[in-house]
Amino acid sequence: MIDLASRITGLAPSCGPVRLVAVDGPAGSGKTTFAGRLGAELGCQVIHSDDFPVPWEEGPGGWFHLLESQVLRPLQHGRPGGFRRYDWVRGAYAEQVAVPPAPALVIEGVGTARASVADLLAYTVWVEADDAERMRRVLERDGPELEPRWREWFAAEREWFAADRTKERADLVIRT
Repeated sequence: MIDLASRITGLAPSCGPVRLVAVDGPAGSGKTTFAGRLGAELGCQVIHSDDFPVPWEEGPGGWFHLLESQVLRPLQHGRPGGFRRYDWVRGAYAEQVAVPPAPALVIEGVGTARASVADLLAYTVWVEADDAERMRRVLERDGPELEPRWREWFAAEREWFAADRTKERADLVIRT
């Protein structure tokens, strides 16, 4: 991880003054864990797609406009960004999160490395795992009653990633 962090800090800024790193891949693949470790090595903030409301029916693309308009575009112009974190347990918005221009920022979640913002990304990591293992992880985390929803989500992800060709643009592919 130290070598990767060194490689990233050696890159040119990509989103205004920020080296924007996306950690993408399907649900349950280990993105959050990997992004947390990378963020710690880089000494930078990590923003998770789970910080935003993601309606099941909107699929992998439903939340990204919030990140783009409230964080990425301001940073691109050298200004601070920010957003209101969504608390999934309470089902309501929580605290305001400031995102100042910094040397690096990690964004993590399904759809963070989408083609529409590829020009803003300094580095992209794709994290993947077997479908059975991913399902085991999400059901352990969220409860078995959500299995039908997760099966629908997995199908929506496959469709999203095939159309967006996300994995093909990745600088690094990790299998967990």
